[in-house]
Amino acid sequence: MDNTRGSIAMVLAMAAFALEDMLIKAASSSVPVGEILILFGVGGTLAFMAMTLARREVIFSRAILSSAIQVRVVCEIAGRLGFTLAITLTPLSSASAILQATPLVVVAGAALFFGERVGWSRWLAILIGFVGVLMIIRPGLENFEPTSLFAVLGMLGFAGRDMATRAAPAELSNSQLGVYGFFILIPTGFVMLPYGGDAVWLDFTSGVQIAAATLFGVTAYYLLTVAMRSGQVSVVTPFRYTRLVFALLLGALVFNERPDTITLIGSVIIVGSGIYTLLRNRRAVACEAV
Repeated sequence: MDNTRGSIAMVLAMAAFALEDMLIKAASSSVPVGEILILFGVGGTLAFMAMTLARREVIFSRAILSSAIQVRVVCEIAGRLGFTLAITLTPLSSASAILQATPLVVVAGAALFFGERVGWSRWLAILIGFVGVLMIIRPGLENFEPTSLFAVLGMLGFAGRDMATRAAPAELSNSQLGVYGFFILIPTGFVMLPYGGDAVWLDFTSGVQIAAATLFGVTAYYLLTVAMRSGQVSVVTPFRYTRLVFALLLGALVFNERPDTITLIGSVIIVGSGIYTLLRNRRAVACEAV
């Protein structure tokens, strides 16, 4: 396994994801969220269809009728819709910080649904990570923003998508899964249009923003695949947390965001808990191998 190549690919993927988020947030000032999802879905679907055909694979396989793919579709909708609403309605840095709890939810889900062994120390780390999420959301306090719950919905949706991907039929390639993941955003966007405002004609700036967001999104997805297939999962996965660093920088430079101390502490707790959980998982796998 080429851990160096995988780690570099993961960092580049997280940078591309952060740029995608920044561009979507910028475009949302003049374009309804529903229309953004439609255009983003169309662009991503066409890109992954081209990749699928280049690999001489069928675009629509009977395997998409499996229960795992159906669950993945539902989770993809929840994840994309929740996180898109989060980054358009709340600070980019806060939404991205909450998203970093996704690996913790995946570990908990693996224990609950796949029967994987998770020791008490990892369960404790997961609980501490959720405390970090609560510090950012602050439910019941004066600074509580109900719209921050969209980030929680997005995080849970992406975690469910990751777990469903693991259970997906092995004959489906990453490019095929990419087609299905982006395609479902098109009808989701149409459903959202009546609630988020009527569609508008894109001006040059918003058109470039959405096109660039799609390009960065597809690139990030591809680099993420390279990372997970090049290096050991336990080595490359911690580099997912660089997305928060990029989000903090872009939030400050582009949107003049200044996260308060509690938000920063909560972010550190989430990232620290996630890295500890991954390291403990690596040690547990090594012990079982012996």
